[in-house]
Amino acid sequence: MKQEEKMAVFGKKILEVKNLRTHFFTDEGVVKAVDDVSFSLSKGEVLGIVGESGSGKSVTNLSIINLVQSPPGKIIGGEILYNGEDLLKMDKKKLRHIRGAKIAMIFQDPITSLNPFLRISTQMIETIQLHQKLNRREAKARAIEMLTLAGIPAAEERINNYPHQFSGGMCQRVMIAMGLSCNPEILIADEPTSALDVTIQAQILELIKDLTKKFETAVILITHSLGVVAGMCNAIIVMYAGRIVERGLTENIFENPKHPYTRGLIKSVPRLDKQDTERLFSIPGQPPNVIDLPPCCPFFPRCSEAMEICKTRYPDEKDYGNGHFASCWKEGL
Repeated sequence: MKQEEKMAVFGKKILEVKNLRTHFFTDEGVVKAVDDVSFSLSKGEVLGIVGESGSGKSVTNLSIINLVQSPPGKIIGGEILYNGEDLLKMDKKKLRHIRGAKIAMIFQDPITSLNPFLRISTQMIETIQLHQKLNRREAKARAIEMLTLAGIPAAEERINNYPHQFSGGMCQRVMIAMGLSCNPEILIADEPTSALDVTIQAQILELIKDLTKKFETAVILITHSLGVVAGMCNAIIVMYAGRIVERGLTENIFENPKHPYTRGLIKSVPRLDKQDTERLFSIPGQPPNVIDLPPCCPFFPRCSEAMEICKTRYPDEKDYGNGHFASCWKEGL
């Protein structure tokens, strides 16, 4: 699918992130957690952001809804345009209305994301009343409806339970129900299956896929696994050391990955068509310390294809057509 065809399918852009920079100022130095990141999201699109821990995935999306802890964190540059309006310049009252109502987020650990001292009913009804302007009875009916859609059995009764009375998978279903209860245009799912077993992971991903399609919600799915995004996402962004190293449509990324880091991530996914005796690939080394990184390709110490220029300058982003871009000196020459 070409980029222009993708736009025709998914409609107008509802989110544009331009040259976003989010840094953390610590005693050890400046942590460039997000450094010059740009991408867009269209209505109905499912976008996957992939990378190892510390690559900047979560901070990028916390920056979108302005939940970066300050201090030490600070968004020092860029634009985040939601339907053409810059969220970074928006007053706090208007931003609070958009956060939750228009842009919702499912956090990584559902157990710690729910208030253990409040019933599920209290946590859901307050949110719905705040953003949907419904009375308590209407808000409770909406909450029960969303819990039922999310696969919570006997939702009329379970809504009065506390979080500790739910399993991890059920808590994640509650978080999904809460996230979608106000019909947001964008749902950000931050590694929604990382704390769950494999069987429940598949169920949760399928639930997100079905419900967001039902409500025509655009999704940003944050994960460290390319296996997860393969069956979920229309487009993929690969991040490393706070930057985007490759981005494009899912089929293009998997069929013809351009960056050595992307190829390493793909090779590290278990394959059913491989022999049992074949050792699973692992990218050597560790992700870099992003405090005061030198102006070079941060992946070169782990890259088997590194050249001398990789150690001195960061590569420009090259356009490979059909919306496929990558930053690599070898592919760019």
